[in-house]
Amino acid sequence: MTTMKSPAIQVQNLRKVYTVSEQEAGTMAALGSLVRRRKVEVAAVDGISFDLAAGEIVGFLGPNGAGKTTTLKMLSGVLHPTSGDATVLGYVPSKREKSFLRQITLVMGQRNQLVWDIPALHSFELNRAIYRIPQEDYRRMLDELTALLELGPLLHKPVRNLSLGERMKCEIAAALLHRPSVVFLDEPTIGLDVTMQRRIRGFITEYNRRFGATVLLTSHYMADVEALCKRVVVIHHGKLLFDGDLSILVQKFTAHKTIEVQIGDCQADLNAYGEVVSCSDGHFTLRVPKAETARVTERLLADLPVIDLLVEDPPIEEVIELVFAQGNP
Repeated sequence: MTTMKSPAIQVQNLRKVYTVSEQEAGTMAALGSLVRRRKVEVAAVDGISFDLAAGEIVGFLGPNGAGKTTTLKMLSGVLHPTSGDATVLGYVPSKREKSFLRQITLVMGQRNQLVWDIPALHSFELNRAIYRIPQEDYRRMLDELTALLELGPLLHKPVRNLSLGERMKCEIAAALLHRPSVVFLDEPTIGLDVTMQRRIRGFITEYNRRFGATVLLTSHYMADVEALCKRVVVIHHGKLLFDGDLSILVQKFTAHKTIEVQIGDCQADLNAYGEVVSCSDGHFTLRVPKAETARVTERLLADLPVIDLLVEDPPIEEVIELVFAQGNP
């Protein structure tokens, strides 16, 4: 008889509502607000439900203001939900029990946890004391993180002297020294160059593989999502729009394929084959209906001096925009 494991993260009808004041323009309205303020309720997160299995990496997507960061803060215990239920590793996050906090971490891009004027290594030592990590465990984990993130030359430099990418690597290391089982990542690669983004993604994959950590990731960089996540949860205006495989999201919301074709004739007119999205030095990008892809490809190869041809699904950014535009899949 097999025993079913409980999800690492369970979210059921989770809501966070803020009460804010509204005031019309004008002097009289301003004076009136001193006596009676108009209050309205704004739902930052509006009844979302999803589960994450242990060891799963899930992309948590949505436009600015969708409620992603608010959700992560509720799941990490920073905010109390207005209603609904959430458990992480069997704990209720808002209770902020020590045994819970020792098993999770929240990394927010460009939010500092390292002390600005001292070397990163000194901040690591502070975290070791806060989490009461035994010296042997701390040294072993620090060595692993130093090797994975190539931190050696950075550890003894004051944080203020590190570049953004170097500091972000140290921030991630500081957040993982206690080897958390659940990792909440809020825009971990924001502001980093392409090379550093790739390194951070590689590190997240390796950390997940080595320690079986559950990862919930928000990012505006679709390269992060495509590289790390098979499954995505999409929210908009605090409501759940989609929860499933990334590949299914692409299939469900795209009726077109993209054909990249390179031909010798830079002056050719390819409008007869599909919608020409871009053209530069003989490199054409066409958008064609899925059902027509095979026929159009055959015609291109038969009619034109094709040097190279590639058929792809549209960029994930376009897919997500379609989800938001349709509002309710």
